[in-house]
Amino acid sequence: MTNPIVFFDIKIGGEDVGRIKMELFADKVPKTCENFRQFCTGEHRIKGIPQGYKNAPFHRIIPGFMAQGGDFVKGNGTGKMSIYGDSFKDENFELKHTGPGILSMANSGKDSNGCQFFLTFAEAPWLDGKHVVFGKLIDGLLTLRKIESVSTGPNNKPKLPVIISECGEM
Repeated sequence: MTNPIVFFDIKIGGEDVGRIKMELFADKVPKTCENFRQFCTGEHRIKGIPQGYKNAPFHRIIPGFMAQGGDFVKGNGTGKMSIYGDSFKDENFELKHTGPGILSMANSGKDSNGCQFFLTFAEAPWLDGKHVVFGKLIDGLLTLRKIESVSTGPNNKPKLPVIISECGEM
C-alpha cells in the first residue's frame, strides 16, 4: 500500500501563493490519516453536505514554530469534529516532530484529536509524545515559509486571512 498524497492550495489576503503537498503516513497511523484525508477530499458528509478543509483558515501562526489550521467548524481554533465523532484517541507517538513541514494533530489534551492540525516550521521535540505526527510536507516549502511570514496580532492570529482555497488527494 502506498501512502496517500494530499494537497492544499493557499491564499493569503485573497492572493494565490502556492500549493502544499503532503504525504500521509497511513502505514503508521491509518486512522489519523483517514480522518485528515477525508477532510481534504470532502468525502465525509453530514446530511449530504461535504465537511472539510476547503476555505478553512490557518487561525494561528507562530514564526519559528508552527501554523495551526483545520478548524472548519468555527474557524478560530475552538471547533472540533472528526469522521469518527466529536474526537478520537491518540493512535500512537511513533513519529517525531523532527523539522520543518511535519504534519501533526492539534489537540486539547490526551485523546482529543478532531479536525485541527499544524505544520511545523522547525524541529519541535517538546511536542513528541503529546501530538500525533501523521504526515510531512513533500512539496511546497516556499509556500509554507510564506505562511510563516504573515504578520500576526493577538493570540498569534494572522492579520491577513490565510485560507486553504482548494484541497484534495493527488
